[in-house]
Amino acid sequence: MILFFALLCLAAAIAGATAFVIFWPLTLVHMRDRQPELLENFGPSAFINPSAWAWLMRGGYRAAGDRNLSGLAAPARISLLTIVAGLVSSGVLYAIATVMQ
Repeated sequence: MILFFALLCLAAAIAGATAFVIFWPLTLVHMRDRQPELLENFGPSAFINPSAWAWLMRGGYRAAGDRNLSGLAAPARISLLTIVAGLVSSGVLYAIATVMQ
């Protein structure tokens, strides 16, 4: 039963990854077009830059005061948090199942 819940958490992480792949590029394109000074901090590969992900998780987009940017970045942030929470939960549940055997 514990492994089943671990798989459910992994499925949630995959769903979060799907949403992230949709909303994060939209956020980056909006930043490229309307907030280029924010995008310069992340370098040329902002899509896979861990510092850009940390900025997103901290909610750094709120400081820009752009409602459209917040509208795109908030779902990207939620999906990134879903990925992290799903992977951590799945790993913990898998470790518990392994120890209990």
